Amino acid sequence: MPGLSGPMSLGMTTTTSTRWVGSGSSREPDAATAGREACLDAVADRPAPVLLVVFASDAYDLTQLSAAIRAAAPGVPLIGCSTSGEIAASGAGDSGVVVMALGGAGFRVSTSRASVTEVGLREAGGAVAAAATDVAASPHRVLLVLSDGLAGDQEEIVRGAYAVVGAEVPLVGGCAGDDLRMQSTSQLYDGDVLKGSVVAAAIGSDAPFGIGVEHGWRRVGEPMVVTASDGVRVLTLDDEPALDAYLRRLDAPAEAHVDPAAFTRFALTHPLGLSRRSTEEVRMVAEADFEERSLTCIARVPQGGLAWIMEGDGDSVLAATDAACRSALAGLDEQPPLGLFAFDCIARRGVLGDEGIRQEVERIAEHAAMAPVGGFYTYGEIARNSAVGGFHNQTLVVLAIA
Repeated sequence: MPGLSGPMSLGMTTTTSTRWVGSGSSREPDAATAGREACLDAVADRPAPVLLVVFASDAYDLTQLSAAIRAAAPGVPLIGCSTSGEIAASGAGDSGVVVMALGGAGFRVSTSRASVTEVGLREAGGAVAAAATDVAASPHRVLLVLSDGLAGDQEEIVRGAYAVVGAEVPLVGGCAGDDLRMQSTSQLYDGDVLKGSVVAAAIGSDAPFGIGVEHGWRRVGEPMVVTASDGVRVLTLDDEPALDAYLRRLDAPAEAHVDPAAFTRFALTHPLGLSRRSTEEVRMVAEADFEERSLTCIARVPQGGLAWIMEGDGDSVLAATDAACRSALAGLDEQPPLGLFAFDCIARRGVLGDEGIRQEVERIAEHAAMAPVGGFYTYGEIARNSAVGGFHNQTLVVLAIA
């Protein structure tokens, strides 16, 4: 992978008189060393840090990593998650850690956590959204949410959060990864490493936030009716077993018909598109049940709706990158960005390849205009504001901070 490919760390910080955003990254193989370096670079001796957001490979011992970060910035609230790759202004990489830090009197932050396993998806979304009441006095607010994308229909988490904060507080974030093993992801909250959970930070600011959402996928062929589905499982398409219809339509390679890992790799670049009233949503096909002949997606696929198989290429995905960044920056009321968060689906990475990823991160950094950039490759993206709503797959979501 180009970019941060060896043991190193790098930090960037931008500031105003009352707010600052910093980023730090490391590829050191030792968890404690990597966490400490990335945190120190992100904070950079700036005053009054109020939040740390951590994106880290689960190849690390995440307990050791979190402890080292906490020791480097004692008492600062921390949320984070495991990844399928990390994003920094200097490039994208694997097996590393990126830390974003916010600070200054112009930011107010409240963090929260909830266990999906204990309370359910919608209830967990509502529980973490309650933190927004602690920053209600701020003129600008956003709820940053990181979740376990393997825990079930992520749209339910968004619905639960929206039921608490309504349309006044935008939602943004992504689902933790585990380097495409699709087995178990981790969420970080202060010094704890969690499973099956949602963590969130309600951020209030004296200046605006902007959110951009674009995917870059195109429809292929004729639409199909979802004739039977059960939550995130698609059972039949046009009354044909969903897996059979999917493989046949795409003339999939032989190994994708029999090997679960080969199917997942193939499906990453062939999502389903769902017709909505005013837009089109993309659903990542996460796995296939070769006995039941069904497909499993990361979020709910409604029965009776129309679905298309989608495809993209490097040009369409990079065009979407530019569009998402421009849209996010447009929300800042012509103020320069202090920093950008990027939540980029792992499937887009599969389309772009190494050279395309390098170009994508360079484009994000150019739009940031030397401001810090941090993010990760996700199993799904969260973005809800006045223009878009809900949970997204195979999409780039950008949060710009003024």
